[in-house]
Amino acid sequence: MSRRSKDINMLEGPLLGKVFLFALPLMATNLLQMLYNAADMIVAGMSGVEGAIGSIGTTGAMINFILNIFSGFAIGTNVVVARNIGRGDKEATSQSVHTSLVMAALFGAVCAVVGLFASRPILKLLGDEGHVLELATLYTRIYFAGAPFLAVSNYLIAIFRAKGDTRTPLYILTATGLLNVGMNLFFVLVLKMSVDGVAYATVIANAANVVILGIVLMRDAGWCRLELRKLRITGTAMKEIIRDGLPAGVQGMLFSLSNMLIQSTIIGINNTMCPGGSAVIDGNAAATNLEGFAYVATNSVYQAAVTFTSQHHGAGKYKRIGTVMRCCYFVTGLVAVVSAAILLIFRHPLLSLYIQNGSELALETAYTRFYINIAPYFTLAFMEVGSGVLRGLGKSTLSTVISLLGSCVFRLLWIYLIFPLKPVLWMVYLSYPISWALTALTHFTVSMIVRRRCMRMYPEQEDVLSYGEMKE
Repeated sequence: MSRRSKDINMLEGPLLGKVFLFALPLMATNLLQMLYNAADMIVAGMSGVEGAIGSIGTTGAMINFILNIFSGFAIGTNVVVARNIGRGDKEATSQSVHTSLVMAALFGAVCAVVGLFASRPILKLLGDEGHVLELATLYTRIYFAGAPFLAVSNYLIAIFRAKGDTRTPLYILTATGLLNVGMNLFFVLVLKMSVDGVAYATVIANAANVVILGIVLMRDAGWCRLELRKLRITGTAMKEIIRDGLPAGVQGMLFSLSNMLIQSTIIGINNTMCPGGSAVIDGNAAATNLEGFAYVATNSVYQAAVTFTSQHHGAGKYKRIGTVMRCCYFVTGLVAVVSAAILLIFRHPLLSLYIQNGSELALETAYTRFYINIAPYFTLAFMEVGSGVLRGLGKSTLSTVISLLGSCVFRLLWIYLIFPLKPVLWMVYLSYPISWALTALTHFTVSMIVRRRCMRMYPEQEDVLSYGEMKE
């Protein structure tokens, strides 16, 4: 069975071009998803309902808090499938694919139930009140109703990514994203809905993703082929996915918890500066959404670091992991600098898409976040790559501990100890770049130590059967 043209051979030949080849379609996919998320907020703002943009913005940390513990297992799926491919184990690859999809459906169902019942109490605890609370609750309840579709979609994309195919998800998500935008416009402009309309559009788009991605994977000729009769949980595969995915899920959940604390602090500043209004949270939501474009661009290189390192770890090629690291740090640094430059240069026209009423306070809030967070964004990019390398080396728990101490714990201490000394908005935002830099340095240092230890403990394995070489 010859290697399919869309699947990258990561274990042989030069790596820099392959990292670009892997990351660019994934980057385009992530950017398109962010563009469609931005369209949700922009179209919701077109509804004319006051606080629509801000209400959606206040839900992000809470939604991620509930989703991340389960979506972290998608990282586990990526690591385990890629590692099994690197080992040349066809049967284990198939078991991990089918086990992960069953787990995704179960996790998504649990997530939906939790989200439906917990949304309003959590949003109220964060400080949402009045019409903002009502809009945010409506949006999150509809969003979580579609959580099973979102979960399965993410796991399917992780499987494609693990085998080196980032183009197929790009094509499919482009089509379903356009569907999302079209449904947004239909629900809001034609049916006169607001945040509920964009939430329904998101659910429909995620359901379409599952159907199309599933059909394509069922027609795949490689080891990751989806066969409905094989959909069951295999104990060994489940344990590996949980082992590598649980730390990522816990990390994501606790990151969201720290972001919820920061979001609550920003809501408190909003309620103080503009009682009954939403200018501060509107500006913060707009800047955060635009900042997300830089994040998903650099996160694509994190995914490359995870996948390339996992395959090389499975094949026992630890010397080449050093080249993987150099390539990924170079690419992510380049992406971060270019992304930051674009956002800073075009900040005013971009923000005007969200803040259509020209609120000076909303614009001032957005500019403050931009100046503090965007310029040093390369530190976040380096932090992500270091974390990805450690996960690929099978040190997911260690990566999580470093990230939690360097980012989450640091931010919590900052909000409780440093922020009260000067309780202004820029002090809240300053916690981000400092924590990124500290965590990035630690991740890099530890990943170098772990790789060198592996080189001493395990000999190079050059005779591992690579993906696509096994005969049927």
